[in-house]
Amino acid sequence: MEKELPSSLAVAWGLRARPGKGPRPGLTLDRIVAAGVRVAAAEGLGAVSMSRVAAELGAATMSLYRYVAAKNELLDLMVDAAVGHPPPMPPGEGWREGMLRFARAHLEILRRQPWMVRVPITSPPLTPNHVAWMDHGLAVLAETPLEEHEKLSTIMTVSGITRSWALLTADITAAAQASGTTADEAMLTYGQLLGRLADPQRFPAIGRLLATGILDVPDETPDTDFEFGLARVMDGIQTLIDRRCAGDTC
Repeated sequence: MEKELPSSLAVAWGLRARPGKGPRPGLTLDRIVAAGVRVAAAEGLGAVSMSRVAAELGAATMSLYRYVAAKNELLDLMVDAAVGHPPPMPPGEGWREGMLRFARAHLEILRRQPWMVRVPITSPPLTPNHVAWMDHGLAVLAETPLEEHEKLSTIMTVSGITRSWALLTADITAAAQASGTTADEAMLTYGQLLGRLADPQRFPAIGRLLATGILDVPDETPDTDFEFGLARVMDGIQTLIDRRCAGDTC
């Protein structure tokens, strides 16, 4: 038996009419979602509740339930609205450049709206913009010899690295701000503490790392580790493609 679509998802896709007459004629799903995004951006995800969003709109809390059945539905729609449409694909772009652009654009969005990484992922992409991003990623990989499920796995891997890096850097930044410092200063302090605590006789590999002095200076390119990991994934995919293309089979 086919499961019925959640009402908010059906409305988001234009598969069901939006609620009409009611106690708050000016209320719409788009306005509710936009209000939720405003609250999350200004006060953090923890501040988002049905009552808080209703107050943002000057509406009764119960009136929101005519549009979204629960807070988790609202959060899914908020994330979809915040992620927006994928960037345009330049003509003649190779798959590697396309996936790097895909990841960097995604990271920029998560940095702009850091509350997004706090929303639990409860299902594969189902909302319109997330499906558009998935379609975009598949289009980037369309000319490769990868199987369709491998293309999907590539997108999931790249998206996972991007989300993980955005969460890590958001946590470091938040912790630094809470202690009245910056992320760069926090990392320098970490290097100093590690040097005091990690005896190179006991931790020789750490000792070799500290001896390079890499933890003694701020990183001028803070996403170096992100770019390094991303490039290694691309290298692995390229190796698989080269193997598939051996003997001019592509």
